[in-house]
Amino acid sequence: MGAETSQQAVSSDTITREELVARATQLAPLLRERAHEAEGLRRVPTSNVQALKEAGLFKTIQARRHGGYQMDLHTHLDVVSEIARGCGSTGWCLGVMQAHSWLVALFPEQAQEETYGVHPDTLIAAVLTPRGTAKKVDGGVRLSGFWPFGSGCHHADWLILGATVQDHEGQIEDEGEFLIPVDDVEIQDDWHVAGLSGTGSCSLVGQNVFVPAHRMLSLRRAIAGDDAGAHIHDGTLYRSAIVPVLALALTGPALGIAKAALDDFAARLPGRMVAFTDQEKQLEMPTTHLQVAEAAMKIEAAHLLLHRSADEIHGAAEREAPMELPARAKVRMACAYAVRQCLEAVEMLYLACGGSGVMEANPIQRASRDLHAMNLHGLLNLQTNQEMYGRIVLGLPQNTPLI
Repeated sequence: MGAETSQQAVSSDTITREELVARATQLAPLLRERAHEAEGLRRVPTSNVQALKEAGLFKTIQARRHGGYQMDLHTHLDVVSEIARGCGSTGWCLGVMQAHSWLVALFPEQAQEETYGVHPDTLIAAVLTPRGTAKKVDGGVRLSGFWPFGSGCHHADWLILGATVQDHEGQIEDEGEFLIPVDDVEIQDDWHVAGLSGTGSCSLVGQNVFVPAHRMLSLRRAIAGDDAGAHIHDGTLYRSAIVPVLALALTGPALGIAKAALDDFAARLPGRMVAFTDQEKQLEMPTTHLQVAEAAMKIEAAHLLLHRSADEIHGAAEREAPMELPARAKVRMACAYAVRQCLEAVEMLYLACGGSGVMEANPIQRASRDLHAMNLHGLLNLQTNQEMYGRIVLGLPQNTPLI
């Protein structure tokens, strides 16, 4: 490691979870002021990215060996949630980029050194779904494809892109994740969406990009707990099951967005009269009390589910035993269910806003749109996860390898 990396690694030993979460909490009001700007830009403002870097928040679950803080998944959830209370799009990009820093620790050591080993402040965007094709050649593969939903790609130095791996005869033999410099692909300006619109999740296009063999992670082997790089790190964080970690990493923004919406709804109530009533005060209406109570409990239930999932992932890693299939399936199901609870809570509050709720100045409408977008993510789709988990509960064969 270089001098810069060594200095940061030493400082990472002294930081606490509470300090990292406090840094995120302090940033949230500033990010809230820029939330509308992010939507207009259709990407996270550079000033937000710089603020997150200066606070060290991208390093939450980055390996200590490479200048990160190597905190646990509870810290990840709390930090991302606090940032999302200010700006949902910024929270989303922070969450997925933290997940990518975790994933790099599973790659061969040479790939880790080329990224965080060279520059601990490296940012990595990704599209992990194997949408591309990687054809084997001498020394590596030739990677081609079209990868939509590259959240945060405008601020990334490197990318991780998923692809099916073809042998020299063109037969599919694996699915892999491939680490490449961002300049090796084209970023298409096609992120025109209704929710999470400030994430800059543009499509990525690459053609015949050479990727050396050491910058590939076999997805099949990683799911089976057989990766090339985790053994070089101390602790249990990088021995955690890959799909549960990647699913959980997506959920922190939902908690923050929903908690902010509840605060915003409460702030609207004083002095507000309900239209087409006999000047009833919304704050004093029993209906309002029921709505707020249910929304608050849905958010709390989501919070508890996600932190319980973090405990289960960590517990399996500490036992140094593979996380069993039913436990992995339950975590993926819990992630989808928790994110849906956040959406349902915010929808209840949004519908209680009345006609003024549609105004751009009302942040609850943005919260609703952002949570709808999160619930559309393939790994968080409730019905897909219900089918997946229901099969496991009933002892039927799994219908996806991504568990």
